[in-house]
Amino acid sequence: MTVDHVVYGVEDLEAGVDELVERLGVRPAAGGRHVGRGTHNALLGLGGGAYLEVIAVDPEQTRTGAPLPFALDRLRLPRLVGWATRSADIERQRAAALEHGHDPGEIQGMSRLRPDGVNLAWRLTRGAQAPDRLVVPFLIDWGASPHPSESAPAGVRLVALRAEHPDPASVRADLAALGLELPVDEGPEAALVAMLDSPRGRVVLR
Repeated sequence: MTVDHVVYGVEDLEAGVDELVERLGVRPAAGGRHVGRGTHNALLGLGGGAYLEVIAVDPEQTRTGAPLPFALDRLRLPRLVGWATRSADIERQRAAALEHGHDPGEIQGMSRLRPDGVNLAWRLTRGAQAPDRLVVPFLIDWGASPHPSESAPAGVRLVALRAEHPDPASVRADLAALGLELPVDEGPEAALVAMLDSPRGRVVLR
């Protein structure tokens, strides 16, 4: 399993970044706007080619009425709202998942402009983002774009990632269809739990 990034949803990006600085001792850097998606983000490196994406509704974008990514308008925030696994062949991995009974969603292209003017473009699978399925990852392929972890602030390391769900077997089946494994424990609601080593010590985000 290759964790590309873990997504932490917050109500307000600046306030969310400040809260993470207090907990981790490293400040996530501004990422950019997802134009047309209604969100903006900040990024923090997690070592090993992974990063933490802090995401919030962008008040400067006009809402279209479409559901927000990662169910940001339907979940109690702040919390981990999703994660991505890096795919070297996103078409093949999606087709294999469909054959094994899991639909990861259609492959879509996205892009955003970094504050330094570099344009990032990537492709990902985007299925129905129901809050109870946030523990199942989406696939992402960065193509020729520089990976965000390369420029994100360093100093924090992802030690472990696990999930909780009222029906762990259903999550394990979806993960298996994607060719992935993740520890999944029974819990009252769908939840991701990330263990991080930071300058402030070991921190658990969920």
